[in-house]
Amino acid sequence: MSNPMVKTVLTRGVPLLALYLVVLGGLNAGVIDDYWMTTIGLLCINIVLAVSLNLITGFTGQFSLGHAGFMAIGAYATGLIMLALPTVPGFLLGLLVGGLIAALVGFLLGLPTLRLRGDYLAIATLGMAEIIRILLNNLEFTNGAAGLSGMPRMMDWNWFFILTVGSVLLIRNFLRSHHGRNAIAVREDEIAAESVGVDATRAKVLSFTVGAFFGGLAGGMYASYFYFIKPDTFGFLKSIDILVIVVLGGLGSLSGSVIAAIVLAVISTALQQFTAVRMILYALLLVVIMVFRPQGLMGSREVSLQVFRKLFKPKPADAPTKGATGE
Repeated sequence: MSNPMVKTVLTRGVPLLALYLVVLGGLNAGVIDDYWMTTIGLLCINIVLAVSLNLITGFTGQFSLGHAGFMAIGAYATGLIMLALPTVPGFLLGLLVGGLIAALVGFLLGLPTLRLRGDYLAIATLGMAEIIRILLNNLEFTNGAAGLSGMPRMMDWNWFFILTVGSVLLIRNFLRSHHGRNAIAVREDEIAAESVGVDATRAKVLSFTVGAFFGGLAGGMYASYFYFIKPDTFGFLKSIDILVIVVLGGLGSLSGSVIAAIVLAVISTALQQFTAVRMILYALLLVVIMVFRPQGLMGSREVSLQVFRKLFKPKPADAPTKGATGE
């Protein structure tokens, strides 16, 4: 095994394995009860939603307010399949189909709308999400406003860990690929990117499609853990919740999205009984971030061992002067 691979395993694999074992041990010992497991599950779902939206908004520079619509598609597709096939293969099939349908909708929406920019794109994606919610509210096979219930709970800590870590790693690898670099180039300067041969529309549509897939996957995770979904769950406020995580963590930082999801999960848990206060806090948080730190907690940087090395690196001793050496 080469040195870079060993370094990667030690710096990333070992901490993730330790986290997995700690939570698993807490569950087996009864230290982590159903309430805390629900909080952990919501945290994992929010991480997948945040990193997938960050791919669209942070790394590609396309302001989207419709991510809750992709989540709704994934949740209902997974729920319907699990009701018809309440087994592990049905659960996995539901996640895959939900993600693919969300990706298809993202692709079809992206072709005409991603030529727009800024507020116009935000309005178009918001309209798409509302259309999806209204359709789910009125279609018979989705059970209308009553929603779907009775899906078997297939999600546990094992699946949450696998799907969350896998989603972050896949999006990270996408960003490091040729397509991801094209998306980042489009964000920085679309005209300059096109001048060197980057197909800006293709890069934006591809990022939008990939982000929509993982948004649908997060919806499937939600449906298969809470076994009850309704259209109002995936309204405008849900899209704002996801956007708050992305902005707080930093546009263009995957680790920032993870950190922000954890911070907001702690705040939400502390204010669980005060929903109105929680929403006010979210609004104030956005205002404070935009005024004092518009780049978010991490900006466009990622967490790495270099951060800790700089913190704990000893300062070099001052060079001796001529007088001290007796010269």
